[in-house]
Amino acid sequence: QDKGTKMTEFWLISAPGEKTCQQTWEKLHAATTKHNNLSTNSKFNIPDLKVGTLDVLVGLSDELAKLDAFVESVVKKVAQYMADVLEDSKDKVQENLLANGGLLEQQWQAEHKFYSSSLDTVPFLFIFKGVNQIDNDLKARASAYNNLKGNLQNLERKNAGSLLTRSLADIVKKEDFVLDSEYLVTLLVIVPKLNYNDWVKQYETLAEMVVPRSSNVLFEDQDSYLCNVTLFRKAVDDFKHKAREYKFMVRDFQYNEEEMKADKEEMNRLSTDKKKQFGPLVRWLKVNFSEAFIAWIHVKALRVFVESVLRYGLPVNFQAMLLQPNKKTMKKLREVLYDLYKHLDSSAAAIIDATMDIPGLNLSQQEYYPYVYYKIDCNLLEFK
Repeated sequence: QDKGTKMTEFWLISAPGEKTCQQTWEKLHAATTKHNNLSTNSKFNIPDLKVGTLDVLVGLSDELAKLDAFVESVVKKVAQYMADVLEDSKDKVQENLLANGGLLEQQWQAEHKFYSSSLDTVPFLFIFKGVNQIDNDLKARASAYNNLKGNLQNLERKNAGSLLTRSLADIVKKEDFVLDSEYLVTLLVIVPKLNYNDWVKQYETLAEMVVPRSSNVLFEDQDSYLCNVTLFRKAVDDFKHKAREYKFMVRDFQYNEEEMKADKEEMNRLSTDKKKQFGPLVRWLKVNFSEAFIAWIHVKALRVFVESVLRYGLPVNFQAMLLQPNKKTMKKLREVLYDLYKHLDSSAAAIIDATMDIPGLNLSQQEYYPYVYYKIDCNLLEFK
C-alpha cells in the first residue's frame, strides 16, 4: 500500500467471542477486506487476567484512563524532543521512531512484561514509576542540552549579522591597528557602501590630526564596508561627532588579543560539548521512546481488557483486534463495524449519532460505539 492511504492512527477494538474467539476475528477480517481493504488488521492477544469484583473493575477503568493520558503525553514529549534535537524533517523522525507502525504489533507480541496474573495487582505503580522516571530524566537532559545549544547560538549570533552589531574580533588583524602608542589610536568605522566615495574624500578632514592615508577597507558585508582610520587620541570625540553627520558609524572596539582568544576557545568548547552529547542523547531518546511506547500499548491493552469484561460480562470471552484504517475509507470502516456489532448494544440504535449526550454514561471524552474501542494516535509530532 502506498504511504498516502495509511493512517498514523490505529483502532484497538474488541468484540465478544462467538462460538470461538477465532470466529470473531475471521468475521471482522472478512468484513473489512471484502470492501476493498478498509484496514490492515491483526489479532491483539491479551493474556487472561484474574478479575476482581465489579467495583474494582470500575475503579480500575478510571485509573487506567488517567494513566493512559499521562503515558501518552510522555511518549509524545520524547518524540517531539527527538525531532527538535535531530532538527530533521519531521516525517523522518516519526518513521524512525515508529518503524512505520510495525512497532505496535512487534513490541506488543514481544513482551507482556508488565503483567501479573491478577488484575488487582497489575503493576500500575510499576508502569507509572517507569514512565514518570523517563519524564523526569527527559526534563533534566533536555534542559542541559538546550542550555548548551542556547549558549552556542548566542555566540554564533555574535559572529553573524550586520557590521553594525556583529562581533569584529574574527575579522580584524593585529596589523590593522596602531597599538601601544601614547598619542595615536585606530578606530573602526562602518561606512555604508553608498557613502563610500564621501568617506574617501572626507575622512582626513573630519577632525584635526587624522593620519593621512591611514584608512583601508578591512571587510565588507552586503551594505557596508568596515574601514580603519588612525588619528590622535585627543581628536577622537570630535571625529566621532562629525562622522555621524555623514552616516559613518564609529564602532566601540578595543583590540584585545586575550579576550578574542578566550571567545574563540569558548565557542570551540561549546561546539565540541554539543557534538559529544548529541550521540548519547539521541540513543537515550530512542531507547526511552520505545520503553514509554511499550508501556502505553500495555495501558491500552489493560483498558480493553477491563472495558470488555465490564461490557460483555463474565466469563472472559472476547477477541481484541488492532486495525490500521485507510485514510480514505474511515467513514466506510465505521459503518462496517457498526453493522457488524450493533446487536451488542440495545441502546446502540439510539446512539448512532455519537455526538448525543447520554446521561449517566461516562465516556471520558471517548466516542461511544457498541464495541469496545480505543484509538492509538501515532501522530506523535506537532507538525510545526
